[in-house]
Amino acid sequence: MVASAGNFYQDIQVTWGDGRGKILNNSELLTLSLDKSSGSGFQSTNQYLFGKIDMQIKLVPGNSAGTVTTYYLRSEGSSWDEIDFEFLGNLSGDPYIVHTNIFSQGKGNKEQQFYLWFDPTADFHTYSILWNAQHIVLYVDGTPIREFKNLESIGVSYPKNQSMRIYSSLWNADDWATRGGLVKADWSQAPFTPSYRNFNADNACIWWSSGSTSCSSNSNSTSSVLLSQELDSTSQERLQWVQKNYMVYNYCADTKRFPQGLPLECTASNTS
Repeated sequence: MVASAGNFYQDIQVTWGDGRGKILNNSELLTLSLDKSSGSGFQSTNQYLFGKIDMQIKLVPGNSAGTVTTYYLRSEGSSWDEIDFEFLGNLSGDPYIVHTNIFSQGKGNKEQQFYLWFDPTADFHTYSILWNAQHIVLYVDGTPIREFKNLESIGVSYPKNQSMRIYSSLWNADDWATRGGLVKADWSQAPFTPSYRNFNADNACIWWSSGSTSCSSNSNSTSSVLLSQELDSTSQERLQWVQKNYMVYNYCADTKRFPQGLPLECTASNTS
């Protein structure tokens, strides 16, 4: 019942785009595309409740201004949970911005943004989400860029009860994505195309409609170990390195946005 790495026919369903989403190379490669008429997107076949999920992505090259490529976990319903990577396109030569956010019970407003220390359009890089009852960690090539801890003990809502699917989409957001909407998409560059490979949910717990998961019956699995994993000292140092050198926005430092006081999790030193 565990998803195998790289088999897109088995693990992924292209859900919209009128043929703009394609599974290629014997199901080892997936591409989305965006033109002036439409973008495209996909979702995972399975739903998950905790674990670690990886995807290798090569982002839209060249002038990608106005485009957004998303990769995220999300539950269903009006009070949804969500864990986001959003890659905001830019003019050729300018860096991509990695926009992150976390929603619980339909409420987000926990944005952090980063530059990357490499060109994410030149090759594939691994973007990972670790999600367990203690914390959420977002990784790039194994380096943690963000940690969000479970602080329910002080009244901060945390996503832990709703199963989520992986989604990805590519769409036109030139009203806000690049320099706040100042730079529009250049449709002469279309179609815009990111590529995906090596989806790996081997270490995630598949949620079953019975209410149990694939990890419930196997306490010795890697997935089960990940359910209680904390960041070690080396990972903490890497996280601090990214946040010192590559973070470009942190909601926990935006006092103008929160004149009545920063959110609870910020004042509880959960600014990672």
